[in-house]
Amino acid sequence: MPDPAAHDALARDAAETESVFSHPVVRPDATAAYGEHPDQVIDFYAPRANQERVPLVVVLHGGAWRAAYDRTHMTPFADFLARRGFAVANVEYRRGPALPQQGGGPPVAGRWPETFDDVAAAMDALPALAAGALPQADARRTVLTGHSAGGHLALWAAARHVLPVGSPWRLPHPPPLRGVVALAPIADLLRAVELDVCGGAILQLLGGEEEFKQRRESADPAVLLPTGIATAVVQGRTDLTVPYTVSEAFVDAAGRAGEMVGLTLLEEVGHFPLIDPVADACAVVAEEIAQLAW
Repeated sequence: MPDPAAHDALARDAAETESVFSHPVVRPDATAAYGEHPDQVIDFYAPRANQERVPLVVVLHGGAWRAAYDRTHMTPFADFLARRGFAVANVEYRRGPALPQQGGGPPVAGRWPETFDDVAAAMDALPALAAGALPQADARRTVLTGHSAGGHLALWAAARHVLPVGSPWRLPHPPPLRGVVALAPIADLLRAVELDVCGGAILQLLGGEEEFKQRRESADPAVLLPTGIATAVVQGRTDLTVPYTVSEAFVDAAGRAGEMVGLTLLEEVGHFPLIDPVADACAVVAEEIAQLAW
């Protein structure tokens, strides 16, 4: 017999997905390039209040690192944060090709090393670009947030100072962040592979099973600990895309490394309400960001 609970969960997930993608794209107030590739751009949203200097929230979008999903679906969320009084930077980066792999199969997720090159370059260029595009932005009060695959990239960007020695992305000092708020992040790559999150996207991102073993130490937030940077994770308990056990695995790894990471599990909330301006969960996210930023 059909499972009514499973049916209800799938129906709720479909409704949540439809809601978040139903909003019109919100045009930015300014756009700046941090490289020559068309995807190497950052959109800026000015705070919708008359405040002289406000915290800067950097947004990294999700979409399993695949080309079909770009920053545009995050523009209503960026505008939501701007209406809450933040300056916002919505970052684009190179993702996997849109076409299936030669010989068939699903679209490839991400590019190694380009996806990581871009996030590192964007973060390094951001203070100067923000100063030019958003005079109201106070880069000394920067909070980094990201959703799903973007949550992975946000956690990774905050951990560049603990990357292996010799990594081209390694920083000599911790990045100047007030903190990170990761939203339903693919935060523990090993656990995500075990659960086949996003249909093999993690292995595609890192180049395959053998490459995963070699590259995980340079790409997995659950390995790059402790960071010493305030970190909070917000997750829906009924998330069917990135199960909350992935976030729990990351929080447990942080604890073993001697670092405390806040975990907020929202009941009856799936994957997309965290970035949907009309959802109560989105207001919870804004409060988490505000606690770090202000």
